[in-house]
Amino acid sequence: MQKFAVILAAGKGTRMKSKLYKVLHPVAGQAMVQHVIDSVKRAGVETVVTVVGHGAEKVQETIGHASQFVHQEEQLGTAHAVKTAKDILEAKKGTTIVVCGDTPLISHETIESLLAFHESEQSVATVLSAQVDNPFGYGRIMRDASGLVSGIVEQKDASEEQAKINEISSGIFAFDNEKLFETLEKVKNDNVQGEYYLPDVIRILNEENEKVSAFITEDVDGIMGVNDRVQLAQAEQKMKERINLQHMINGVTIIDPATTYIGKDVVIGEDTVVEPGTRLSGKTIIGKNVIIGMNSDIKNSTIEDDATIKQSVITDSIVGQSSTVGPFAQLRPGTELGSETKIGNFVEVKKSVLKDGAKVSHLSYIGDAEVGARTNIGCGSITVNYDGINKFRTIIGDDAFIGCNSNLVAPVEVGNGAFIAAGSTITDNVPDESLALGRARQTTKQGYYKTK
Repeated sequence: MQKFAVILAAGKGTRMKSKLYKVLHPVAGQAMVQHVIDSVKRAGVETVVTVVGHGAEKVQETIGHASQFVHQEEQLGTAHAVKTAKDILEAKKGTTIVVCGDTPLISHETIESLLAFHESEQSVATVLSAQVDNPFGYGRIMRDASGLVSGIVEQKDASEEQAKINEISSGIFAFDNEKLFETLEKVKNDNVQGEYYLPDVIRILNEENEKVSAFITEDVDGIMGVNDRVQLAQAEQKMKERINLQHMINGVTIIDPATTYIGKDVVIGEDTVVEPGTRLSGKTIIGKNVIIGMNSDIKNSTIEDDATIKQSVITDSIVGQSSTVGPFAQLRPGTELGSETKIGNFVEVKKSVLKDGAKVSHLSYIGDAEVGARTNIGCGSITVNYDGINKFRTIIGDDAFIGCNSNLVAPVEVGNGAFIAAGSTITDNVPDESLALGRARQTTKQGYYKTK
């Protein structure tokens, strides 16, 4: 049976008090609506339709090709929003789930369970519900003697007895697709707000003696909606806990989960140790037996097996096997380190390749360069890559030695086994196995102090 999803993402989210549209606020480094779409796709949904309104272009840009889009010109309620997907879904046979784009914690496992229950019960509609200790503010699930859903009563309409019910509606539904769009035509807006509400579909189906069920999820956190910054912080915390827990189950040591922030798409190998204050984000891949030191920030990078990162910032880079970086180093986009390389304290590397065994131990800038295997670059050395208009490359061969406080003015090449004397400014190519000196001649004035 085909599976479809309608994601409700048209609201501005005024309670967020933000220029950024609500569903685009990030949780664990990813927009809330993207979390929702990822989950429904992992649950086997073939066709995703996202209803956009406020900030439509930004939402579409963020989601990209992961969804089709329909536009809700006026926000006239949840039933009206789902109805905007009519042209895409109306005539199709299958099951449609409706999910709000501000529920980033909804998991694919929960959606899979909802769909499986809905289809096994052969219901026309199934409400995703949960049992909570404090149901205040939520719609209550009313069940008949056979256990089927007889209605959803909102907090403001609940009697004293109904208010005691602790089974709540999550606002997430599964429907027989054809019946959903047939029933949406019958929903009216005769209420104070003048809006068309999706729970009225449940009421109409009950009036028509159709089978309506409720599936109780044990993942209460998963149905949490985010409407303000407080709930956003709560969602961030819960997502962080969920991600960290899974990594620890998979064999990663996280010294202090409370201060460790790992993005949803990060991959970490067994026996890696992540120390406190670390943030790993984007499409980062960490190998096995890696040590990620305190307060490191790694984004969209690959750290290979047995490497050690000490208090450093790494972005869009590759760190080779058994290499060490830091403390207090920065690898900027386009950096590739071979195996057993060393980047020491206060070293910055940008758009450069360092081959196996190369060393830049401290206080240097290496930009737009290629550094050969086993080459040693001394303290305070700089590849002078920018003339104010254009960038130029520096190429250093294997087994070279660059003395401390050297300036290599690009474009320039230093050959295999070449030596650069400390304090030199090199502007011409240096042949293999040569020594180059570019110092000013020292002048010493004896007795100078006394003249002062």
